Amino acid sequence: MELIDTIFGVTGDTTWPQECARAAVIFFYGLLLIRLAGRRTFGQWSALDVIVSVTAGSALSRALTGNAPLGGTMAAVTVLMGLHWLLAQIVSRNKAAASILEGNPIVLAKGGKLSQPECHRHGVSHADILEALHGAGLERVNQARLVTLSPNGVITVIPGKAA
Repeated sequence: MELIDTIFGVTGDTTWPQECARAAVIFFYGLLLIRLAGRRTFGQWSALDVIVSVTAGSALSRALTGNAPLGGTMAAVTVLMGLHWLLAQIVSRNKAAASILEGNPIVLAKGGKLSQPECHRHGVSHADILEALHGAGLERVNQARLVTLSPNGVITVIPGKAA
């Protein structure tokens, strides 16, 4: 135990070499967790992904600087990642759970007509719409069949006749 304390320091009292040792452990630990959790873990940046990322990052940063115990923090982050994996499994199999936990796409334009109230409600600017349209090779909303705001914040444009 004394060797571990020498290498990693104790909570509230770490030197810069000990913080560097903690950083290396946390880096490889984080990499291992993400590899075990699977590719989808942070692939979509859904609400679940953001919450786990911020919470885990905050906890690990405290452990890195010696303001939280290294072992306890790693155990807590393992629990967070396990919960994230479990919820991702549930969401992938259950539409109702996906709707509750991740949200549904929002229709911003349909049939070539932009819904200003929906854009305002979700903080989507005219510039955001234009960027998405241009990304789809379109110049105007009336050239789009459908424009949606995905739960992960991506604006998707389906080109086509605006019916």
